[in-house]
Order: sequence, then C-alpha cells, then structure tokens
Amino acid sequence: MNIENTKAQMRKGVLEYCILSIIENEDKYASEILETLKDAKMLVVEGTIYPLLTRLKNAGLLSYRWEESTSGPPRKYYMLTENGKLFLKELDTTWDELRNAVNLVTK
Repeated sequence: MNIENTKAQMRKGVLEYCILSIIENEDKYASEILETLKDAKMLVVEGTIYPLLTRLKNAGLLSYRWEESTSGPPRKYYMLTENGKLFLKELDTTWDELRNAVNLVTK
C-alpha cells in the first residue's frame, strides 16, 4: 500500500471543510486560499483548488465578486453564502465528532 496515496486521500477528504473555514470570516481570492492551505502544510495545487471552488459555487455554498487589483488583472473574491454558512456549521459539528472518535480509537 502506498502511504503517499493514503495521506493525499486524507487531505482531500477535508479540503472542502478547510476552504470554507478559510473564507468564513473574510472574503478571499483563490491565491490567498491556496497560500493559506500551503502555509498549513496542506499540499494543494492550483489544478485542484479551482475546480473545487467552482463546485462549491455551483452547489450554492459560495458566491464571488470581481475586484480590481493594483498589481494585475481583477481578482475573483469568494465568500460564503447563507447556505454555505449553515453547511460549514454542520461540518464544524461533524469534524468535532470525527476528531473525538479518531482520538479515542487511536489512543
């Protein structure tokens, strides 16, 4: 069994939750989201993040606005919709339950 594949699958499983959490309190553009994930050692590439942001938008969890940038082309800033906020709240609860269960099992 390939450990790198298993680790990648574990990260992939929590990526949506992480992205929603990153933009919960402040609108972010894709590069900021990607940088936050990289700073947290979540190994994510642009080719993964953009389709995921589109999927979350199409699911009604995110919306976006265009904003002019002083250092290049306009930026697309993502924000949670009301449905996104409710969804994130549910994920917070699920994450707490899952984390507690895993901690009990692995100790």
